[in-house]
Amino acid sequence: MQKTSSRLLALLSLLQARRDWPGALLAERLDISPRTVRRDVDRLRELGYPVVAFKGPDGGYRLEAGTALPPLLFDDEQAVALAVALQVATTTGAGIEEAAARALTTVRQVMPARLRRRIDTLQVTAVERPANRPNPQVDSSVLMALSDAVHAREVLRFDYAPASPPGTADADRAELPPRRVQPHHLVTWGGRWYVVAWDLDREDWRTFRADRITPRTPTGPRFTPRELPGGDVTAFVTARFQGSDNPAVAGGTGAWPCRGEVILDLPAAVVSRYTRDGIVEELGPNRCRLALGSWSWPGLAAAIGGFDADIEVIGPPELKDAFALLARRYAHAATTAPTRPPPIP
Repeated sequence: MQKTSSRLLALLSLLQARRDWPGALLAERLDISPRTVRRDVDRLRELGYPVVAFKGPDGGYRLEAGTALPPLLFDDEQAVALAVALQVATTTGAGIEEAAARALTTVRQVMPARLRRRIDTLQVTAVERPANRPNPQVDSSVLMALSDAVHAREVLRFDYAPASPPGTADADRAELPPRRVQPHHLVTWGGRWYVVAWDLDREDWRTFRADRITPRTPTGPRFTPRELPGGDVTAFVTARFQGSDNPAVAGGTGAWPCRGEVILDLPAAVVSRYTRDGIVEELGPNRCRLALGSWSWPGLAAAIGGFDADIEVIGPPELKDAFALLARRYAHAATTAPTRPPPIP
């Protein structure tokens, strides 16, 4: 039989792996008697783990969430995963960088020397993708308030500060009424946090940036969740940011509203390196077919024009028209003399 300490760790690991454990199955897995299982459960309770017993034909035990945080048990893979997650927390935009660093220090202090050495050798430098504007940070208390409203299915009231057009005064924005929505999902996209919600005043689905939300208290009444268009939050959010209002129209895949095909005088291997969501087909050593999508036809033509190669448009006609439009614009830009700015008085 295992030593008591080893047996308790094994029992705790099993209780964390699933919600309910029949007592007989625990005894079988640990190769001990049901009486020993009961004694070990009592020892875990003395250590602060809220293990409760449930009755029934397969009566057994369940590890409940407690009010205090008892000692945690991690295997090697969980410890490495936790260290990685805490080190890359700086790229989440959730405003938890300092707390994540403290958590990593705390976890490291209570781990065995063997795991500490593994964590110390895993030094991750989180580098965000360069952007024209830095991703805004969201207060963690705002994220928790939004998450609580989503979980409780309560109407959320908040002040929203969208991007204001030039000339809009702060006083005008302050007089805007609070938004009232039924929050369904809290998601991240491109390093930013968003709430997917049904807008009660506009009677339509909306996505709101969390960094522009100031929640109001108290929250509103509970609501019955609606079915999201397309039935999948990933497809819905992807479709919204790709210019489509209804992912169900695109088969629930969140496809780009404008898609076209061209032939490029470039090797397929070269084009594939610079095409994130397009389809590249090799037609020869220095020739390939590219199927690509965008939010508009001129945007699609401009993206394809970024390849330094001759282009043959397969279709549709809207893509050819977009190339013609850009050709006129570029020709005009190439032949028009620059306009001098007026002198500063």
